[in-house]
Amino acid sequence: MDISVIIPVFNAKRYLERCIQSVTKSLRNFGGKSEILLVDNMSTDGSYEMAQKLAKKSGSNIPIRVMRCETPGAGAARNFAVTEAKGKYFWFVDADDAVSEDAVAKLMQEARRRDADFVMVGLKKIYPDGHTEHVPAFKPERADFRSRFIRSQLGPVQVLIRRKWYTEHNFRFIEGAMHEDMEMMPALMLYTDKIGAVDEDLYFYYQNPGSTLHKQQWSPRVMDIFPALEGLERRFRVAKAEEKYHDELEWFFVWNLLMDSAEYFGKFPEGKEGFARSRAMLRSYYPKWYKNKFYKNTNFKTRLKILANYFR
Repeated sequence: MDISVIIPVFNAKRYLERCIQSVTKSLRNFGGKSEILLVDNMSTDGSYEMAQKLAKKSGSNIPIRVMRCETPGAGAARNFAVTEAKGKYFWFVDADDAVSEDAVAKLMQEARRRDADFVMVGLKKIYPDGHTEHVPAFKPERADFRSRFIRSQLGPVQVLIRRKWYTEHNFRFIEGAMHEDMEMMPALMLYTDKIGAVDEDLYFYYQNPGSTLHKQQWSPRVMDIFPALEGLERRFRVAKAEEKYHDELEWFFVWNLLMDSAEYFGKFPEGKEGFARSRAMLRSYYPKWYKNKFYKNTNFKTRLKILANYFR
């Protein structure tokens, strides 16, 4: 089996057909041996039944396996699917997104050309108002590739991964928590030099206003960012890479605590605790974060906002 496309499903009934059709078409155009794994994660909107229906009527020679993961969270669903996958490579695709018709062919071509352990994927963010944004796949030939890889907000959908390499290094998402990808994704490049990239819009990432960070109500799960960042720092320490990439990790902490999560904290009274915990974490891990070179190189308006959120 050349590739397994893994699609975790949670209450995504309205998007599922679009996703499966795009993946099936891309796999057909690739032409190699492939499979689709649909992993329902305790959906309550009929997604599981819809997945079964779509699998039966696909009319394709590409096997579609529908299964259930009883442990909540996308991290658990992904972990479960990797153990079930048969492909030499696997690619995580979110159920509310889609891929281009030539995505799989181009990624597999790059993987074979470089004998890559993983291949970065370019993607297009599609917003509800119709405007789009290109998110690049960093070229490994660039001198600052590893620095940019760590500092980026990399998601699981942005990499095609060699399954044997992934399992040999015991990569797993933390389960039952939000920000599960933040804890692991930047550490992927610590264990290989065999990396590829296709910097084209191969993945269509729809900005879903119903996701946790877009909802207009408080969710205590946003506080999972703190153990996620602790876990990420621990991964770099175990790999003896925390000093080498000190500035990158420091900036990753600053950006995620004082920009991304701060935006959510600021919407709700309960978020006040988040600001306090962010300050405490930075004082513990990176007490001189304000001297960080990436912080200094960002624009004045962003620096001012970061400072304001630190003292909030």
